[in-house]
Amino acid sequence: MNHLSIDELLEELRRRRWVVYIFGPREEPEVCAAVFQWDTCADVLILRGEERATAFRVTTLPDTDVFRPALVSWQYHSTADWTLRAVLTIPAPGDVSAPIQLLQPHPDCVIPMEARQPVTILPANGTPEPDQGAP
Repeated sequence: MNHLSIDELLEELRRRRWVVYIFGPREEPEVCAAVFQWDTCADVLILRGEERATAFRVTTLPDTDVFRPALVSWQYHSTADWTLRAVLTIPAPGDVSAPIQLLQPHPDCVIPMEARQPVTILPANGTPEPDQGAP
């Protein structure tokens, strides 16, 4: 992925149809997250700043809260640019090299309920939906 900026990597997420969640005021968000929903799991990215980011894959059922996973099958914690690169290169579910081992999630895999409002959701089609409940 050469030397892409964080903004370019975030644009790549949008191009790949990830849903983006902006928690807190849109002008100065406290946390940004992005979710890509597969058939049986979701890839999740949580950005808390340029130096602190988390990505993970979580199995999803109808009542799964992707921002409070009980178990994950992959997780990565680093700077925003490295975490974005990692989540953009994780093998698709079902691929022979896709992670399948269940792991205890790091505390950074959680966005507390009290930190999820207000929220602006940028759906995969790119139209903002302000103040919607997060998953």
